Amino acid sequence: MGQTLVKNYLHLIFSTKHREPLIKPSVEEELHRYLGGICKKLDCHALIIGGHNDHVHILCLLSKKIALMKLIEELKSHSSKWIKTKGLEYENFYWQNGYGAFSVNPSEVDKVSTYITNQFDHHRKRTFQEEYLTFLNNYNVDYDEKYVWD
Repeated sequence: MGQTLVKNYLHLIFSTKHREPLIKPSVEEELHRYLGGICKKLDCHALIIGGHNDHVHILCLLSKKIALMKLIEELKSHSSKWIKTKGLEYENFYWQNGYGAFSVNPSEVDKVSTYITNQFDHHRKRTFQEEYLTFLNNYNVDYDEKYVWD
């Protein structure tokens, strides 16, 4: 086969360290755009980015040119450095060490997009921890909860 054809939709999820509510409304939209810019630079088209005050969700296409781990590393390191320039209230901003990355069936892209869009309504009913554990269980991920959180 002479051509490399790839289309991998991913739903990425990661939170602030200790799930601190540091993603303030004043910086949230700009942070999402910044994360989208990192995705674009790495040829990983972001379809939608959203989240809540302690975490983000990114629905993107993983480029054939980059490993998932490298994408996450770039997203977290660059955005963490960037947000610290936004004021003293962000000087102790860090992302959690881990992350979730879940494959998305092309037929489910709209459903995942809607889910990400409705994060604020969603988190009136459940915490990030409850949400994340649901993802792990739905995807049959083996985990030990004492190592999931940092």
